[in-house]
Amino acid sequence: MFFCKSHLKSVLLAATGFALPIFFSQDTDAQGRTGDVYVLTNQSSGNSVMVFHRETSGTLNFVNSFATGGSGAGTGADPLGSQGSLVLSGDHRMLFAVNAGSNSVSAFAVSGDQLILLSTVWSGGTMPVSVTVRDNLVYVVNAGGTPSISGFAIEPATNHLIPLAGSSQNLPGGASASPAQVSFSPDGSVLMVTEKGTNLIDTFTVNESGVAQPGVSIPSNGGTPFGFVFVHDDLAVVSDAADSALTSYKVHDGTVDLVSPALANGGKAACWAVAPGNGRFAFSANSASHTISSYTITEDGNLALLNAIAATTNVPLDMAFTVDGRFIYVRNADGTLAGFQLGADGDLTPVASASGLPSGSQGITAR
Repeated sequence: MFFCKSHLKSVLLAATGFALPIFFSQDTDAQGRTGDVYVLTNQSSGNSVMVFHRETSGTLNFVNSFATGGSGAGTGADPLGSQGSLVLSGDHRMLFAVNAGSNSVSAFAVSGDQLILLSTVWSGGTMPVSVTVRDNLVYVVNAGGTPSISGFAIEPATNHLIPLAGSSQNLPGGASASPAQVSFSPDGSVLMVTEKGTNLIDTFTVNESGVAQPGVSIPSNGGTPFGFVFVHDDLAVVSDAADSALTSYKVHDGTVDLVSPALANGGKAACWAVAPGNGRFAFSANSASHTISSYTITEDGNLALLNAIAATTNVPLDMAFTVDGRFIYVRNADGTLAGFQLGADGDLTPVASASGLPSGSQGITAR
């Protein structure tokens, strides 16, 4: 059982082929005025992406659900035990989702508030839980069987996903790895994976052809490394679920060096970590204490606890910042979304709420 699941159980008891699409840009989105929030339903009966339109004030309105062509897996609050099961491309024109129940990954075109399914392909392993994209490369981490990463190229003419020969690599931690997230470093030269089950942080260098090389790992400074976010180019801020802390590392040329040791926030089960684009702050979702904590980040990558309780919400599970960094949205275990506006000093002001997420939902991203 995943670490966050074990804490959440008691908390919850108490409480095909397509033509190349036409992409419709949203000028207001580019100016940081409106956008969308996406949530993966992760249903075994048929996986889909729920789309909520974001108004200029940060409020949300449900638009529609779009089938992934695959199936989800698991029930409860955190069935995949992961961060990054749903991600946007850097230009926000494509969306990628894992289908843990059918061992596949799906690619969508983003057209305004609508999604167009482009392709659904085998993930290269069993039970994909997290996906990452940079330029024309997509990688997924598979948690089942022999945990591994596998890569795909985005075919230019159709934007379909094409398996990348030679890209699959087993995780250093082996069968006990229980990976939580995979992500490219900002320059795309390294893939990083957190292993909850072994307390390892893995890195895989990526060659000029986009093919990942065998991974190396270091012991995590904090207990149960879970979600993470890259800030300041090569700085990764990692959530440590067992310590309810954040830790920062420099990731360069496939090496990982500790910068700021695990800094606890006084909460419980800090499983998810996000940061706005300005790189000045980082936030952890402390699911078992119903809180969100805020940290400041110095230019050299050191962390300081800003506010142990920056916000409260009902069992926060996963979070996402909008592209402009103005709003942060939180997926809660009770099937709701909560939205907050980020202030200049790192404070969070409630601005939005939405409901209707099915039990077993996993993942969130926003623009």
